[in-house]
Amino acid sequence: MRYSPLTQRLQGLGGDKWQVHNLAWQMQAEGRDVIDMTIGEPDVPCPPALIETAYAAMRAGRTSYAEGQGEPGALAALAAHYTARRGRPFGPENVMILPGTQTTLYAVLSSLLGPGDEVIVTDPMYLAYEGLIAATGATSVFVPLRPELGFRLQASDVASRITPRSRVLLLTTPHNPTGVVLRKDEIAALGALAIEHDLWIVADEVYEELVFEGVPFASPLDLLELAERTVVASSLSKSHAAAGFRSGWCVGPAEFCTRILPVSETMLFGSQPFIADMTAQAITEGSPVARGMASRYAARAQMIHDRLDGLAGLRVHRPEAGMFALLDIRATGQSGRVFANALLNETGVAALPGESFGRSLAGWLRLALTQADDRTAEACIRIASFATKTMKGSA
Repeated sequence: MRYSPLTQRLQGLGGDKWQVHNLAWQMQAEGRDVIDMTIGEPDVPCPPALIETAYAAMRAGRTSYAEGQGEPGALAALAAHYTARRGRPFGPENVMILPGTQTTLYAVLSSLLGPGDEVIVTDPMYLAYEGLIAATGATSVFVPLRPELGFRLQASDVASRITPRSRVLLLTTPHNPTGVVLRKDEIAALGALAIEHDLWIVADEVYEELVFEGVPFASPLDLLELAERTVVASSLSKSHAAAGFRSGWCVGPAEFCTRILPVSETMLFGSQPFIADMTAQAITEGSPVARGMASRYAARAQMIHDRLDGLAGLRVHRPEAGMFALLDIRATGQSGRVFANALLNETGVAALPGESFGRSLAGWLRLALTQADDRTAEACIRIASFATKTMKGSA
């Protein structure tokens, strides 16, 4: 039987990268003691007030078809939110609501790209990006993030990879998996390249609310000169511990939102009205859980650093934001994939191999910071014991 070329482009770019995570869930279902550090699932439940709002909206009949662009209340709330945050006016015409950040990025990239186009994207990157780009028929052009430079994106590295086929610069700030937060001057340098080469800037800012204390956050939307070429995507998944509600959006030029609307309406005709009502409340009132999460994740990153950095050749990269720390296991001589699978099977600690995020992270692990303090401490003990044994075995 014949299949669409899309299915060929996406071979190996979906669930294959989550192999360790899937195995960990299987082991947990079998009753084994697993400390799952593979996924960025918030460590608190969705705020009860938001659930009550969604429930009340359903009881009130807000279960019908919705506006294709998004419900007016949610659009207005998001426009007001970005106006206050970014220091310049945004209206509902600058907002499009979709179910979650990943669906939003799928629609955004499908609206900007086609076969033969190129997207400049970091390596490492969030593991879904390669598939999102490939789905459009475009090609990923990778810019390595170097550990010796703290994984900070260098404008000169981006410049060297721009070609006549370049169309989009895909940014993540705060970055997943490195936890790096771009500064305003770094964004300005990247923006100058986008202007010079007529590139779109697409910025995934889903971790904006989880920036650690003392770290400044900046967005391409802050710079007026980038206004007509910047699209930002985000959601409630991380900031409000509401991943299952799939409430996301993009913000950009009004013309872009007009162009993306038929794409969104072809995918689905509007998100659920009761989720839109919850979203409007969440955005208007702010998150009651984000600062607590950020504080705990920063403390756990410090704990992992204090307990593992320098032990058995391990090195820890501490994030500036987000839900993850990176563990350098290259001194063991093993790939991240081999180490992660053995670590899970022998100790019950599940971490994603760096290779799932790109070639530049070969020989690393991504550790989620979302396990409780005592479980994170126990994971450090198990990792330390396993790494020490591995190093002795390779001696």
